[in-house]
Amino acid sequence: MRIDRNPFHHGTLGAVRSLGRAGIEVHLVADDRESPVQRSRHLHRMHAPPAPGASLAEVAAVLRRVAHRLTAPAVLIPLDDASALAVSALYDELTDRFLLPRASGDVAERVADKASLARICARAGVAHPATLAPESAAEAARAVHRLGSPAVAKWSRPWLLPRDTGLRSTTVIGSPHEAAALFERRAEAGSRLLLQAFVPGARDADWFVHGCAGRDGVVRSGGTGRKHRSWPRSAGLTVSGEWAADPALWSAAAQVVSALKYRGIFDLDFRRDATTGDFHLIDFNPRPGAQFRLFTDATGTDVVRALHLDLTHRPVPPPQPLTGRTFVVENYAPLTALLSLARPGRRTPSPSHELAWHDGDDPAPGAALRRLWCRHVVRRLREGLGHRSRTVLVSLSSRAREHAPTVLPGTANRERAVTDA
Repeated sequence: MRIDRNPFHHGTLGAVRSLGRAGIEVHLVADDRESPVQRSRHLHRMHAPPAPGASLAEVAAVLRRVAHRLTAPAVLIPLDDASALAVSALYDELTDRFLLPRASGDVAERVADKASLARICARAGVAHPATLAPESAAEAARAVHRLGSPAVAKWSRPWLLPRDTGLRSTTVIGSPHEAAALFERRAEAGSRLLLQAFVPGARDADWFVHGCAGRDGVVRSGGTGRKHRSWPRSAGLTVSGEWAADPALWSAAAQVVSALKYRGIFDLDFRRDATTGDFHLIDFNPRPGAQFRLFTDATGTDVVRALHLDLTHRPVPPPQPLTGRTFVVENYAPLTALLSLARPGRRTPSPSHELAWHDGDDPAPGAALRRLWCRHVVRRLREGLGHRSRTVLVSLSSRAREHAPTVLPGTANRERAVTDA
């Protein structure tokens, strides 16, 4: 299930393919109006999702309707924060029809809320950037002075951010003025603004850890990965990544998961401090990360498949890591993707490389993505050009008013019409 309306969420397609290839009947509760995922041959059926911002009662009603169409209890896998938190809160109500990992208390909400992550790290003995929660715009400006510039601004509950506002869950800011201006939009964001110290990192300083904590608490599947490119830069999703073994990082992640008694799939983001070499935990996502398919081992097992095996009381195969395996998201890194496709024989998933959308064994979603992404880019370019044109016209109009001592009768309305255009 994914409540977030995002047709470009490649992690959704990864989950559908992962389970479908294993012969599992896959039902997807997500928006299908434009999603290329609906074209996957591994998808059995799509169902209308709860609306963004839906109450728990509304989410439960949607899932009950889906359950009535299933012949047996199904493993329920949330793919975004809103879904993960709703499913965790509805655990007791859903367990008669769905198979779910049993987490301890409200742990999903505690780790997803960026405000509580610093306290969790302190208890687990894992490094975390200094974090401040200002109570006013003036405090936000002073916080940047204390933390240093640049600083990192985060909304504590990013799943509440409304669409089409320009607000991002994480933003690198360069001045106290930017922090104060962002604080003034807290009501629009729906949660508290947090300011964090920027952890200085050298090249390839951003890392992530995926895993699946089973019913017994043992972490199976997954691994540690290095982020080569992200979008937006320094504060966004993984565009290109590599499976890179780091025992110290894996140990730090296991430490946090164990301290929380967490169960299920997790996606942790770390940044290595270029000065000290320490890994700082930046984010804890109680769900699969969009790039989880990077950690598909030699047995074909990833964290989504591992969760399904564990919850259906079947053994998860012993891990066979494929260190060096890479993952690329084509719509954000088209040149890298084209170069990988140019290699001889690259039509099906490779043990050492995977593209988020293109798959010779399941080509329809990739083709749909290319058409949809082209329309998206053209629309954004038109919007950008339109905005620049309006800005230029307003600027020219303003200058004309400054230099014209008088306005001839009948021209004011024409000038206003040009400005509006």
